[in-house]
Amino acid sequence: MSKKQIEECVRNSLEGYFRDLRGTEPDGMYEMLVKVVEKPLLEVVMSKADQNQSRAADWLGLNRNTLRKKLVEHKLLKG
Repeated sequence: MSKKQIEECVRNSLEGYFRDLRGTEPDGMYEMLVKVVEKPLLEVVMSKADQNQSRAADWLGLNRNTLRKKLVEHKLLKG
């Protein structure tokens, strides 16, 4: 799947989200979206990296400590 295909998937999901709101104004969308995308991203990357945090951090372009903090935040790793 290309970057463009992922963008289209996100765009379509957001259009559906707004349709489901049926005119109600959203609140806190940015934080909500980051949280719902970040957790599965971390889960898949950690799985593909064989739970190797250094490798996963490299793939994500994050500092290893930042990755570890995010894993704890999403309860994917015990603090």
